[in-house]
Amino acid sequence: MRLRPSLFLVGLLAFAFLPVFAQEREVSPKAVERIQKEVRHELVMLPFLTVFDNLAYKVDGYKVTLIGQVTNPQLKSDAEKSIQKIEGVEKVDNQIEVLPASPFDDRLRRRLYRAIYGDPVMQRYALPVLKPIRIVVKNGNVTLEGVVDNEGDKNIAGMRAHGVSGSFSVTNNLVVVK
Repeated sequence: MRLRPSLFLVGLLAFAFLPVFAQEREVSPKAVERIQKEVRHELVMLPFLTVFDNLAYKVDGYKVTLIGQVTNPQLKSDAEKSIQKIEGVEKVDNQIEVLPASPFDDRLRRRLYRAIYGDPVMQRYALPVLKPIRIVVKNGNVTLEGVVDNEGDKNIAGMRAHGVSGSFSVTNNLVVVK
């Protein structure tokens, strides 16, 4: 069996350029910044997002990974759909956890909300529509996510959450923003 020289040359050239075609497209920092800004905007605009949901994301080039916890399964799919329509996003990896439905957890969430946002020092955090302190409850375990202005507010939120009966544990992941 003898290969024709022209066919052999085409095959050799295709093999030589294979690494160039296999590489991912280079993503400019400006494109990543735009995608991050649009992802954040889409997530905060979701209609069923509550103080009891925690959504976060990672942007890696043209891929967006959604993470966090939600109380409503519809919110998980709505988040993915809203991100898929962003120009430049090629892949969405939806790792959002849907928290189990539990009347016990629902009552605990309400008590935690009143304890944290009802504290006179913490009431300023209750003013925005999108609350900066997220209260995540899973099987009686509490996690505080989000941002506060100072270390004292972080500690107060943690103490208020610890003071609510019915929780098995409280994890304070609040971040102090300068």
